[in-house]
Amino acid sequence: MARGTRGRAQVAVLLSGTGRSLENLLACRARGELDIDIPVVVSTRADVRGVEIARAAGIETHVVRRRDAPSPDALSARVAEALAPHGIDLVLLAGFLAQLRVLPEWEGRMLNIHPSLLPLFGGKGFYGSRVHAAVLEAGMKVTGCTVHFVDAGYDTGPIVLQRCLAVQEDDTPETLGARVFALECEAYPEAVRLFIAGRLRIDGRVVRVAPA
Repeated sequence: MARGTRGRAQVAVLLSGTGRSLENLLACRARGELDIDIPVVVSTRADVRGVEIARAAGIETHVVRRRDAPSPDALSARVAEALAPHGIDLVLLAGFLAQLRVLPEWEGRMLNIHPSLLPLFGGKGFYGSRVHAAVLEAGMKVTGCTVHFVDAGYDTGPIVLQRCLAVQEDDTPETLGARVFALECEAYPEAVRLFIAGRLRIDGRVVRVAPA
């Protein structure tokens, strides 16, 4: 995998909300657990904590409101414009609540994390606490999170890795969401490490992970 001029993988983060995953990635980097730079963040909203986290970390931040880019093609063009100067190796969606068209230069280089064991409880409208409420309503005994490559659909790309946990009898959407997010904090950095190590290969619908 090509890397930025400073030797670290150059990673862009796209978000729409609290920025918890961005915060976790920055913490992993600070602890020496991720060999990445995050030179740019793009948000679909200006008034969210994710933007504050990015700016506090000195990261170049762009806001592309959905009303200003109402189609996947228009949004992708605006995001691509923001990312272009940075030599981005990997694009991470982190609570990005808008559909993009995967441009040719992003194919196989864009990941998303979802708070369920896909293909269950994925797709348009399934995000945040809605996912965990649906898991509980369905009487699921296990749930978890999924990191996958992004394709043209909602939460339908090839799966990189999953982490799971048992659903407790007294779980609420809030308690379940907190425990699933703890798994996300492990899973997303691990997927990034696999990617920058060149160990991921997409084989149709399956992601093959090469041995270390």
